[in-house]
Amino acid sequence: MAATPPPPRPSDADTRRRIIRATAALLQQQGYESTSVKRIAGAAQASPSSVYHFFPGGKQELAIEAMHHGAREFGEMLAEGLASSADPAEATAACALLLADDLRRSDWSDGCPVAVTALETIGRVPGLQEAATQALTRWQDLVTAKLAQSGIPPAEARSLAGTVISMLEGAELLSRVTADDTPLRDAAVHLAQLVRAAPRV
Repeated sequence: MAATPPPPRPSDADTRRRIIRATAALLQQQGYESTSVKRIAGAAQASPSSVYHFFPGGKQELAIEAMHHGAREFGEMLAEGLASSADPAEATAACALLLADDLRRSDWSDGCPVAVTALETIGRVPGLQEAATQALTRWQDLVTAKLAQSGIPPAEARSLAGTVISMLEGAELLSRVTADDTPLRDAAVHLAQLVRAAPRV
């Protein structure tokens, strides 16, 4: 009888992805200062030496990569919401509702790692601040493009997109603190009103 082959070992790419995802989750849940390499390794089912193998710069390098990962995930959520309707008012409202659903499913633990980490480290860890700035700019770009498609002039679309991102981030914070998605659902209503009222060319 042939021996059963051993299960395949996880590839380096799989291990690296697990470490990044674990870091992003920990940053969402507890912030930068409370997230140690040891805790990251445990959450990723990896050894601390593996963490340093892939990220020789330690926690700072890993946090920057995790912020990029979190920014991509949030951007994908925004893109999904924005693509859900040809009407930009309904589409921006959908972004808030998707965020509310995700936050509720996570039992209020999965906040935005970009905002939490950036505020905690602002002025002290330039790499993290730069990563956060890039993320916020990309998100604003996504919303700006959607608004401009509806005939809102470019400058007004850019400014309104900044307000959309600000309202989503603020409402998410309120929802997470209160363990209640009402702020995000209220934000959906008011975002739709703001977009409908915007001047068109």
